[in-house]
Amino acid sequence: MLAMNHYEHLLYERRGPVTIITINRPDRMNAIGPQTHRELVDAWGRFRADGDALVGVLTGAGDAAFCAGGDLKAALAGELPVNASPQDGVLGPSRWTDVYKPTIAAVNGVAYAGGLEWACWTDLAIADEHATFGVTCRRWNIGLADGGTQRLTRILGYRRAIELIITGRVVDAHEAERIGLVNQVVPRGTCVQRAIDLAETIAALPQPALRTDLEAARNGLGRPLDDGLLIEAECFNRSISAPETLEGLRRFNDRDHPDRRPGGTPVTPGIVRVTR
Repeated sequence: MLAMNHYEHLLYERRGPVTIITINRPDRMNAIGPQTHRELVDAWGRFRADGDALVGVLTGAGDAAFCAGGDLKAALAGELPVNASPQDGVLGPSRWTDVYKPTIAAVNGVAYAGGLEWACWTDLAIADEHATFGVTCRRWNIGLADGGTQRLTRILGYRRAIELIITGRVVDAHEAERIGLVNQVVPRGTCVQRAIDLAETIAALPQPALRTDLEAARNGLGRPLDDGLLIEAECFNRSISAPETLEGLRRFNDRDHPDRRPGGTPVTPGIVRVTR
């Protein structure tokens, strides 16, 4: 493992192609204050720019909280950068939409308010069985500013999302899985390792077409179908001429199949191995 960390409120680790970013304020339920905001902007910028970093995992330190949202003590003191960086967000780069690498939230405890918004920012989410989720800032008359009103409705659909947004109701991990807020619930204390395992599976695949598909899915979301198909076509036209695509075609035609090597573990999860 190559560890790279020059932060006070985060841990930044590279494990081969997987980058793990951990909000490291367990004494404050991993709440995000002004320094945490700046460090998250820097850390996700590093991940985006690092050609060897293929998949990102976001989690929180300890086993009580993924992230409890914004640091309300800092907010009361007027220290959160509400208007200082509108292109980023209040709680870090939550308004970025162009990190075209897969990201996974490992939700190891409460994901409240801005913490829920960060769980929604990622592409996938794995939750420990004791994790809980909610727009708990509702009780303090604090609105969502880091994508919650937009991403939650896209993930859950309007009626499920708006119920959580306007009531502030907290849901447990199993309900979160049932309504589609998280992909999988795992035993307490194992979500980070499960997220890393999933990240390594994704990182083992050819990346160019994966990234253009991710770009098309994100940019086409919520648009008319005709617009989405044009976005998909543009992304496909870029990926089809990549050297990795030509190599993939060669491997297919030479039957150099990564899921059919004798004694090997299939690269593609769930694939049926046909033997002849």
